[in-house]
Amino acid sequence: MNVREPVHSEHAKAFDTQQLREHFLIEEVMVADKINLTYSHIDRIIAGGCMPVSRAISLEAGKEIGADFFLERRELGAINIGGDGIVLIDGTEYLIGSREAIYVGKGTREISFLSLNSDNPAKFYINSAPAHTTYPTKKITLEMASPETLGDAENCNRRTIYKYLVPDVLETCQLLMGMTMLEPGSIWNTMPCHTHERRMEVYFYFDMKEENVVFHMMGKPEETRHLVVRNEQAVISPSWSIHSGVGSSNYTFIWGMVGENQTFSDMDFVPMGEIK
Repeated sequence: MNVREPVHSEHAKAFDTQQLREHFLIEEVMVADKINLTYSHIDRIIAGGCMPVSRAISLEAGKEIGADFFLERRELGAINIGGDGIVLIDGTEYLIGSREAIYVGKGTREISFLSLNSDNPAKFYINSAPAHTTYPTKKITLEMASPETLGDAENCNRRTIYKYLVPDVLETCQLLMGMTMLEPGSIWNTMPCHTHERRMEVYFYFDMKEENVVFHMMGKPEETRHLVVRNEQAVISPSWSIHSGVGSSNYTFIWGMVGENQTFSDMDFVPMGEIK
């Protein structure tokens, strides 16, 4: 498990491109037959991927979380962006198709992932956060994920937001997760941008061709920076940072949030005239 320490906004101003990438970009998320996780000290979120190809893969607790089993004091959400897969949870199988998700509550002892077809393996994108109580495990389909279409073609941001792990769909301790799909011809995930001091966020970008990239905008509104992000890479976004993105083509991304509240609309929007 890779560990990332937090970065103060004043320090980030002095980072060059390589330093920004080392601290905030997760370059490798999906690795065949492995669970590849990054532990951020920012709100103690864990983000990463599991891509079972030839075998089932179990999620084990590492020394980084100091627990007997991974979800001893944590909750977990996983969204499958690949082929059909199975999540085995304390002996119960859950079939998770493409663009479907599962929430797993605190106290679950055994979790493993496998694919139904090694030629089209499942790709589970995982977020996990500390939890104070246990909520039931639940599968969430795309139809259940509270879809909301926003934006317009004129502003290049026509998109549909699918909210998988939000209070309207199921109860969690603090973890929120969802997926935003941009329509062809749309390239901005959000603008005007915003921050939310009460929550941090991780963005996972995918559905991108090899030759395409996303410019992920970050930093304080008056001191912006950017990261060049490629397919199936993720960005850790601190509470002090904006998190807008613009691509060379349309794309899809998964957002995960943890922190003080679970109010999806609790955002501090930044007027366009204040961006620098």
